Amino acid sequence: MLRDYGQQGRPDVIASFGLHRYAWPACLLITVPWFLHRRVPRYPVTHVSFDRTAEGLAVGRMAVRPDGFACLPDDPAAALPGARVVADEEALRAEVRAAVAEHLEPVMAGFGPLMRRRGRALWATATDEIVESLRYIAQLLGEEERGLRELELLLPGATKPYVGAATFRRPSGPEGGPAPVTRDRVSCCMFYTIRPADICATCPRTCSTGVTRAAGVTAVTAVTAVTGKPVKALAAQAS
Repeated sequence: MLRDYGQQGRPDVIASFGLHRYAWPACLLITVPWFLHRRVPRYPVTHVSFDRTAEGLAVGRMAVRPDGFACLPDDPAAALPGARVVADEEALRAEVRAAVAEHLEPVMAGFGPLMRRRGRALWATATDEIVESLRYIAQLLGEEERGLRELELLLPGATKPYVGAATFRRPSGPEGGPAPVTRDRVSCCMFYTIRPADICATCPRTCSTGVTRAAGVTAVTAVTAVTGKPVKALAAQAS
């Protein structure tokens, strides 16, 4: 945190950032194959290694070993070793929720005491990591609308152990025109403790008016919180 932001954070904030920077890509290990190929791999926490300091990689490097995958009956991969065929799309969504929970539960058990959070607060964080990471990838792929629909079906609420729902809003802009799609986070990422002026547009601490006014910077703030670098710096690095 001192390297990325030039200041020290509270111990619980440092731990919150640590979980966030791990959980964002960890969720994508499961949700991206589901979103693109309708296959849901299982990654027990012992099957994933994470190098946060990998040179030249803003979010680090992961090495994984899958433990089988779930798929639909008409998937050509259904006959492969390790495949578990489920009945339909809703059953596949249940597999996504179960696979993410299986991976994140022991991780959150380790981070929770350091974050001074437990139970519902941790699972609210898990909900936000799933939603925000996959939405960002859907935007990059030019499939944001499909991503929003899929996420609302995946996390409609009352899907324990997760807390809250995806629930996107389409507010009106300052002159009555459409504003960027937004949502209220279920948890607080604590970024405001480092840069109060850059409070996340989707922060549950802000009112609806503030969220609408700042909605245009939602993705920018989220990416900065994950990578520790401004979006312009990441773009320059990629070019």
